[in-house]
Amino acid sequence: MAKPEGIFIYIGTYPSKAAAHVDYEVAKDLHAAGVVGTYDTAVVTKDEKGKVHLDEHELATERGAWGGAVVGALIGIVFPPMIPGTALAGAAVGAAIGHLWRGLSRSDVKELGELIDQGQAALLVVGEGKLEQALDKAELKAEKHFAKELDVLWKDVDKAVREAAKEVS
Repeated sequence: MAKPEGIFIYIGTYPSKAAAHVDYEVAKDLHAAGVVGTYDTAVVTKDEKGKVHLDEHELATERGAWGGAVVGALIGIVFPPMIPGTALAGAAVGAAIGHLWRGLSRSDVKELGELIDQGQAALLVVGEGKLEQALDKAELKAEKHFAKELDVLWKDVDKAVREAAKEVS
């Protein structure tokens, strides 16, 4: 059972950006309906040349500063060239990466990297522990997916992101 203060990640793969966008809208609707609280979600595609693109991004942080940095960190772990380039974003994402790495094993990272093939799309959702039950009930349509509650507390990530932002500004 997921802890509300823990961080839960979900990555699902889809045959197209349009298919991923359907479940992206489901995640947004879960938040709008009050089923999930703090979360961040993005649709990522990989073109024929292997270049990764962030196509959609929705941030719904009700508390704390970690949201955008955490999905950016997850993208950076799975697709390292995608780490944001600005100093502030880079510092915040870097702080979040450190915490996410503690919650993911090397085999998890390898599995995540292999999950999306060229020409496919992926939906990334990061949020509080209660997100897991909501996504299970929503019956997302991913072809393959990876879901895990990390042994990382949102408040620790939030603190690290805030500290990194202060150092850069």
